[in-house]
Amino acid sequence: MITSYTVNLTSPHQVRQYGMTASMSRKGNCYDNAPMESFWGTLKNELVHHRRYETRAQAHREISEYIELFYNRQRRHSRLGNRSPAAFAQQWARQHPPA
Repeated sequence: MITSYTVNLTSPHQVRQYGMTASMSRKGNCYDNAPMESFWGTLKNELVHHRRYETRAQAHREISEYIELFYNRQRRHSRLGNRSPAAFAQQWARQHPPA
């Protein structure tokens, strides 16, 4: 992901060349990317800054495991009523059955 902090260092051609999507806030809205920035900060503080990866494959595997097994299923999020995203989604689905 390319953030607004780095977009001026990267041309649109380079962004497309690597199959990436630039992430930039809408004019006058500095909060639309805040949830993602918060997630990256959490990931770095809870996992990445405490590890030294030998290979990209190892980093990919461990970060994927952190997201899928811990962050989404076990880690409690204060914005979700101290529930995990998985528990929050299950509760929401029970309360909003398909028509």
